[in-house]
This record gives sequence, C-alpha cells and structure tokens, in this order.
Amino acid sequence: MRVGVPKEIKNHEYRVGLTPASVRELVAAGHQVVVEHNAGTGIDCSDTAYERAGATILATAADVFAGADMIVKVKEPQPSEIAMLEARHLLFTYLHLAADKPQAEGLMKSGATCIAYETVTSRSGALPLLKPMSEVAGRMSVQVGAHYLEKEQGGRGVLLGGVPGVSPAKVAILGGGVSGVNAAQMATGMRADVTIYDISNDRLAELDMFFSSQIKTAYASRAAIAQAVSEAELVIGAVLVPGAAAPKLVTREMLKTMKRGSVLVDIAIDQGGCFETSHATTHDDPVYEVDGIIHYCVANMPGAVARTSTFALNNATLPFALKLATLGADEAMRQDPHLANGLNVSDGKIRHQAVADALDLPFEPVAA
Repeated sequence: MRVGVPKEIKNHEYRVGLTPASVRELVAAGHQVVVEHNAGTGIDCSDTAYERAGATILATAADVFAGADMIVKVKEPQPSEIAMLEARHLLFTYLHLAADKPQAEGLMKSGATCIAYETVTSRSGALPLLKPMSEVAGRMSVQVGAHYLEKEQGGRGVLLGGVPGVSPAKVAILGGGVSGVNAAQMATGMRADVTIYDISNDRLAELDMFFSSQIKTAYASRAAIAQAVSEAELVIGAVLVPGAAAPKLVTREMLKTMKRGSVLVDIAIDQGGCFETSHATTHDDPVYEVDGIIHYCVANMPGAVARTSTFALNNATLPFALKLATLGADEAMRQDPHLANGLNVSDGKIRHQAVADALDLPFEPVAA
C-alpha cells in the first residue's frame, strides 16, 4: 500500500504521523511511504532521515494526498486537508468528532474511510492509541497548572507543593482514568494536596491501593465536585466517555465559589470540554479568564512536547498502521474487531454509535 504522511498544519502542532523508524518498518513490510517536505522538522527528524528509512519526499500536502492510499496523521484533518480526501483514501488519525460536526460532515462528504485513534479498543476495553497522549496530557496538566498559578501569569500566587510551614495547593482531579492518574503522579511528586474524583467505586478502590496515602479519593457526586471546586487552587478535568462529548461537570455558578486566581485545566477539551465555561484555545493564546478563574483549554496539549509525544504515539499506532497497510481496511477490521471500533466514518456514513449520538446524526453500522 502507498502510505502518506503530510505535515501537520494545526496551530503549533509539531508532531508527525510516522517517525523514520516507523517508516522503515512499513517499507520493510513491502509498502511505499511518501512524506511531505519538512513534515518531521518539529521533532528534529529531517527529510534525509526519512529518505534513509526508505521514504520518498514530496513537495506539498497535495502531492502526498494524491500519491497515497492511506493517510497517517496526528490531529484531525483541517478544512484544506478534508478537501483533498477522496473515497479511495483511508485516513488514520485522531478525529474527536463528537465535538466537531463540521469536520464529521466534511469527512462524510469525502467518502473516505476514517479510523480514529481515540476509539480503537484493546481486548480489555481500554483505548491503546489514546493512552500515550492521555499520559502526556495528564502530566502536562500539572506542569501548566503550576505555571499559571504564578502571580505573574495572573494566578493566585501559590506554589503547588508549598514549603515548610506553608500548606501546599489543593488539586482536584476529575476522572481517574489514564490522564487523571498521570496528573496525580505529577502533582503528588510536586507535593501537592491531591484528590481524585470518579464515579466508579471499583476504580476509586484501585486508585487508593495504587497511591496509598499519597492521595485522597472521593465519589464524583455533584455535591462533592462543587465542594472540590470551591476549595481547590487547581482543578484538572480528565473525564472521558469514548467517542462521546464530555459531560459538563463544573458549571459557571461553581466558578463564583472558587478562589480568585485559581486554575482550571481541561484535558477533555478535544471532546468538547468538561467545564461549562470551556472553549478550545491554542498554544499561541492558551488561557483566558472567566470570573477571575484562569482556564487552560489547549486542544492539542501534547503538541507542546512534540518529540516525546510523537515517539510515544508511534509506539502504539505502528502495529495498527502495519495491519491496515498489509491487509487493507476492510480485512484488517474484519480480523480485528477492536480495530473496527475505531471506524468513525466510511462511505459517507457515521459508523460509531457514540459519535452519531453526540452529533445527532444517523448511525449506520457496517453490514456484516
């Protein structure tokens, strides 16, 4: 199969769909790989490195789309990229369609087969292609939260871990999944006072065993979240409903109870965000203030640490990319129902139930 890797064009997105090492594996398996000029410069991988791995460098994204059967990206296709998709294309990337109806409609119009990293599952029901970026975003959420708590950044002027004789900041993490756990690991490492909230009692018990006395856990009732928001200096939204829009856990009214200069970090912003006052921001302009509360809602957080993120992502995506390239989309999904769960759009139809529900569009499963 001819596999194409365009340069990412979303604001401050420096990741790339395939590393030179991944290209080498695809070429060794008998596939052709074309890479857009300078696609890897954001992770310090030159065109020469890709050529040495066996790729052909093409001048423009249009050349890549024209010359490839499968397009491997990181972020959702932007309008100019959707316009280059055809029914013959297989698109393999993050999509996050539940919060982006125009993108969904554009992909439907293209007729392309679109498999989303974020809804591919494992045998256990986990999300293996979302996990590495959830790990990065979780760890980054504490890093950026601590930064924006600084007075010069408009924050409360609080050191996350405190110092002897001065209490640490309180950190409330909403969601005990991969992002939440990684946020908690970073926050406890910085000696913050950390509580994780989740709606699964089984998960809370697991977290209690994992962290022991390092953190506190609480059931994520409305009352508990309201109290957490009023007490915390840093609130991290790390909830996930696979394929669906994130639930709004923190209301505008709750912000009025918060300490001025506190920070909200919304990791769930790709799925619409879990704070009522959230709207997507960019690395160019990452924060805004509502009622004295700083909101950090960058939709591609891991892009800030592009090299780490790209290599972590490729570790997870490469086996699936190889399977798709070798077998073709239909046969690969027939053999692997967990990969088939990644199918969001094909033949102009929405193929994922949660995405269809979120967008209020018809759901049409693939015929058996």
